[in-house]
Amino acid sequence: MEQTVKVAVIGVGSMGRNHARVYSEMPGVELVGVSDAHAETAEIVARRCGAVAYSDYTQMLDELKPAAVSIAVPTVHHLAVAKQVISRGIHLLIEKPIATTVDDALEIIGDADYANVKLAVGHIERFNPAVVALKAHLAQSELGRVFQIDVRRQGPFPARVQDVGVVIDLAVHDLDIIRYISGAEVVRVSAEMDHRVHTSHEDTLSGLLRLNNGSIGTLAINWLTPTKIRELVVTGEQGMFRVDYLTQDLYFFENATTCGPDWETLRVLRGVSEGRMTRHVVNKKEPLRAELDAFMAAVCGEAPVAVTGLDGLRALELAHAVIKAGTEQTSVVMPPLVVAQDKVVQPVAIVAARVDV
Repeated sequence: MEQTVKVAVIGVGSMGRNHARVYSEMPGVELVGVSDAHAETAEIVARRCGAVAYSDYTQMLDELKPAAVSIAVPTVHHLAVAKQVISRGIHLLIEKPIATTVDDALEIIGDADYANVKLAVGHIERFNPAVVALKAHLAQSELGRVFQIDVRRQGPFPARVQDVGVVIDLAVHDLDIIRYISGAEVVRVSAEMDHRVHTSHEDTLSGLLRLNNGSIGTLAINWLTPTKIRELVVTGEQGMFRVDYLTQDLYFFENATTCGPDWETLRVLRGVSEGRMTRHVVNKKEPLRAELDAFMAAVCGEAPVAVTGLDGLRALELAHAVIKAGTEQTSVVMPPLVVAQDKVVQPVAIVAARVDV
């Protein structure tokens, strides 16, 4: 970046303060302000990061005139805050999920498009170096046909999360990642949910997805496990990749039976057998730093937006479909995202087919 980009952060709670920290450390970027409804919180983060604190984010936008902002307020406020930012011609990164409802997401996307501002959505797991490496290996067809993608995202209940359950807070990550690494769309969703410790929302999810390339996805997600687990497994003809999100490690377990292309013959004669395990070299990096680097590159016109509003919309639609499937004991069919020249032209309807139980 040839010029210094002035940025600000709206909402400096558990995630927003990390945005502020990373911005303050980035060359070519000047963190000019942070705002939070809790003035004391804003003051603490501002002092730590060398910025100006505000309790009124609109005042901050008008006085400091940043070129770009991160929005890390509670999801219910995303639409209102985004509209204020967009109306001032400021580029924005919205923490996931993009909005509370599909209609809100569509309004944010439409406003940003009309105002010609860059809109990115903070699906941070896309920037985990192990996921980036996995995507590259899959793009080279090193696994052959992909049969199944399995996700485990489990850990203790975070008391700070009261407004949503595990689907919106956690599963939305993996719904986006499954689309990202597979290059395929989810066409059908089934789910079982329950709440054991959360007073009003689901805290455990077992989900089943069918992709339009024939692959199956599974989700095992909860706030009930006493240790933090973040794991992604992709199984295909040539073996299995496993990602550990926490350590940023990528492993490949070879199917020794298939050393060549003749899978159809070998699967009948020999099936699958255990081969070598390879730990791929992954250059470790803080995913948030990679995400904000990508956002700044988009703001400066050096690269396209990495995670678009449409990506955020589809992840949100899938999350709502999972909730519907689990709540109503339905199999939810996802029609294709209707777009024209990368612009949404109508909301996507969710179709539910009741399952006989």
